[in-house]
Amino acid sequence: MSQNEKTNWPLWEVFIQSKPGLSHKHVGSIHAADAQSAIENARDVYTRRSEGTSIWVVPANAISASSPDDEGEFFEPANDKVYRHPTFYNIPKGVKYL
Repeated sequence: MSQNEKTNWPLWEVFIQSKPGLSHKHVGSIHAADAQSAIENARDVYTRRSEGTSIWVVPANAISASSPDDEGEFFEPANDKVYRHPTFYNIPKGVKYL
């Protein structure tokens, strides 16, 4: 297989769960022909020392994201919703952790 054929493979984003119950974390990207190959390649590249218990691969072109350039206008509406912050609540006595 030529290098050109490999570079034409879709890009997959790789997420690894390090222990059961924890969130999957993005660890990198990998090129692969299909989802199963992406999982196997991700296992070989990103879990060489038994770092994970679960692998997710997502086609990079399926991810939608906001732009850092839009940060101000995109996140600004949340700043005027003071009720989202727990400053108006009284904490009952005896509660140690919230």
